[in-house]
Amino acid sequence: MDSGYLARLGVPFGGPQVTLKGPEELPAAPAASTSASSKAAPKPAAAKGAPKAAPKAKAAQDASAPAAASGDGKNFLEKWIEGDLAKGGRCHGKKVMTRFPPEPNGYLHIGHAKSILTNFGLAQKYDGQCNLRFDDTNPETEETEYVESIKDDVCWITQALNLEQCKNGGKPWRNSLFFASDYFEQMHQYAVDLIKAGKAYVDSQTPEEVQKNRGGGKDNAPGVDSPFRNRSVEENLKLFSEMQEGKHPEGSLLLRAKIDMQHPNMNLRDPPMYRIRFASHHRTGDRWKVYPIYDFAHGNEDAIEGVSHSICTLEFENHRALYDWFMENIPTIPNRPMQKEF
Repeated sequence: MDSGYLARLGVPFGGPQVTLKGPEELPAAPAASTSASSKAAPKPAAAKGAPKAAPKAKAAQDASAPAAASGDGKNFLEKWIEGDLAKGGRCHGKKVMTRFPPEPNGYLHIGHAKSILTNFGLAQKYDGQCNLRFDDTNPETEETEYVESIKDDVCWITQALNLEQCKNGGKPWRNSLFFASDYFEQMHQYAVDLIKAGKAYVDSQTPEEVQKNRGGGKDNAPGVDSPFRNRSVEENLKLFSEMQEGKHPEGSLLLRAKIDMQHPNMNLRDPPMYRIRFASHHRTGDRWKVYPIYDFAHGNEDAIEGVSHSICTLEFENHRALYDWFMENIPTIPNRPMQKEF
């Protein structure tokens, strides 16, 4: 994700969470002795002379700690999946499919390890599939070196799961190794579909104007509609085509979803979908001049692959409403995934 670019547009990422859980998801009030404000019990001291775990092994052990389980021993992600698989559930009779979607712009860290073990582990538990997908939507920072490093690390860390498919030399992801760039053509068409439906427009404001007019701040001031928000479908289609043809400089035009500039969730204030980038891509070369923003690409990639359970870390909690909006408003979406955070 190009978080620096999004920050310059005033698009929030991380920071305070917006609670999007339904009442059935809210935890019961904890006892005073186990409240979040209580101090954690000290860890028992290691036996004298006991060997220390190797750094990588210790990282895997720490990251594999499951989400808090309920009285029946199941955590909320397991309950979610089992409810979907039950008779009458959303996924009854279907295969569970998760995914691990890193951006190939660096090496993995401990947070990635937690996501790897959660997604591959749940797929294993429910006899499903976990895809490895590289979110290569930001050509300026991505390299093949990182792709190969990430593949090696995923193979290493999933050894803790003793995956059946790896016992005879197979890969944790089996044959499901994907790239966001595999879907650039389809996602571009989804953007065109939203323009034709009057749900996306090309904005000619400067990045500074976009950020200023999004509102927000300490009091979460409402946003202001772009003066270009009501362009005709025909003009938007023409401009979006010209963006891809390289007829406009970087930063001059931005394709945005047409949602609600006064929405309390900043992520729904006409979020960006495509920006112009004159950069060579590590897989597609110079074919594309426009690249999708992660929030637009994320759900589309899940839908195209047939992902059933899109499991994200907590910084994406207040992005879920936007994930759902795209899934509900793109008319040709092939599959309806659901997102949940841990």
